[in-house]
Amino acid sequence: MTITPATPTDTSALKALLEAAYRGDSARRGWNHEADILDDERTAPGEIEALLADPAVTILTARDDYHLIGCVAVTRKNASLAYLGMLCVLPTLQSGGMGRRLLDAAEDLARTHGIAAIEMTVIDSRDSLIAWYERRGYHRTGETRPFPVPRDPPVTFAVLEKPLGPA
Repeated sequence: MTITPATPTDTSALKALLEAAYRGDSARRGWNHEADILDDERTAPGEIEALLADPAVTILTARDDYHLIGCVAVTRKNASLAYLGMLCVLPTLQSGGMGRRLLDAAEDLARTHGIAAIEMTVIDSRDSLIAWYERRGYHRTGETRPFPVPRDPPVTFAVLEKPLGPA
């Protein structure tokens, strides 16, 4: 598996990967999906293009030979804090350590930019996913954030954070 920054030519493959990993029946093949909570698109049209054009954002991609099999986005929020999002691996390849390798690469990238801490949001009812991040040094901050689109029943994010050591 090789991990490299995404380019605009990866846009359609990234969208397909994110939808497969987070939504619908294909997502249910993995352990880390939102298909039972959310049924709309994971990524809005134009969202990936906007992220790739933003100089504060780096999307890392994981490839097995030539196929895109995972990704993670790192957004520099300010000089000391980054936001981690879009971490996913193809459902059929989950539980093989690729997610951990992508997470490590994202944290290393943040460190190279002098970032002191990295945060993320996770749907607060996803206990097994939160536990996975806690085993990797993340902790709940106690802060919650609303889901960006009103849902019935409401969906809330838990904020997790991890201090990063020196690069």
